Amino acid sequence: MRKMRKTKQFGRRRRHLHIRHGLKGTTQRPRVVVFRSNRHIYTQVVDDYEGRVLTGVSSLSPTFKELGVDADKKAQATAVGRLLAGELKKRGIARIVFDRAGFKYHGRVKALAEAARKEGLEF
Repeated sequence: MRKMRKTKQFGRRRRHLHIRHGLKGTTQRPRVVVFRSNRHIYTQVVDDYEGRVLTGVSSLSPTFKELGVDADKKAQATAVGRLLAGELKKRGIARIVFDRAGFKYHGRVKALAEAARKEGLEF
């Protein structure tokens, strides 16, 4: 049997599975999943019981591009958090479950979460 390499991706995947074990998104309280790449940040709102994605916002979304945020990545994450909160308010969702997907809760992930909280989302 081949020994698995301990890479950053392996560690993140392991943490994500561990975190996901206790998180479930419902219709009333969906799960918000965050993914960050080197350039962009993506969020999806998932209803686990129905097995569908309700909505998603990213730094590549047309609504994000209309804002004209061309600053650093942390400012982009903050803008995505505000857009996400606005999108969920339109759908009548105020409470969510936050899934950081194995990423550490600092930097861009934290900026996104705090911006969404400021806009009125309840974690």
